[in-house]
Amino acid sequence: MEQPEKVVLDQDDVRRTLVRMAHEVVEKNAEPGGLAIVGIHRRGAILAARLKALVDELLGADVPLGDVDISFYRDDLASRPEQPVVHASHVEFPLEGRTVVIVDDVLYTGRTVRAAMDALFAHGRPRLVQFCVLIDRGHRELPVEATFVGRRIQTQDNEIVEVQLKETDDAEKVLLVEKVS
Repeated sequence: MEQPEKVVLDQDDVRRTLVRMAHEVVEKNAEPGGLAIVGIHRRGAILAARLKALVDELLGADVPLGDVDISFYRDDLASRPEQPVVHASHVEFPLEGRTVVIVDDVLYTGRTVRAAMDALFAHGRPRLVQFCVLIDRGHRELPVEATFVGRRIQTQDNEIVEVQLKETDDAEKVLLVEKVS
């Protein structure tokens, strides 16, 4: 018998969580001239754009926004059965001397953010890299911690955290669902 999905965050929770994380980013990085935000394709890039708008409003500044595709930086590329869908990366500002906040939807093993740092460093060398994630579900395979976390949830290996955003999924929520074998 299939377990029902559990709503971890609804639409209002997602909005409130992003607002809180924007405040945390500003508190930790009060100098807007040295800050940039970079999202990981796909949902991380969407969340980064939302976070940027909130940070801009709080700082009264226009913080640079970029996005990276990590397809060719993954350490499991050769073992994946399907070819990756590749998106262009856009980091059209100098990274040197900046604090870069990398944004993603879910932190799980740590491999995605490791690949994102490799992709980022292909564009330059930031002064400092921070990591912002909507959901931290644990189960690390690499020693990675997020600087800013929306929500930490306990999960089992047989569960998936599914982030749905209106831009890609025509819904706005975070679900915990059981893997289908």
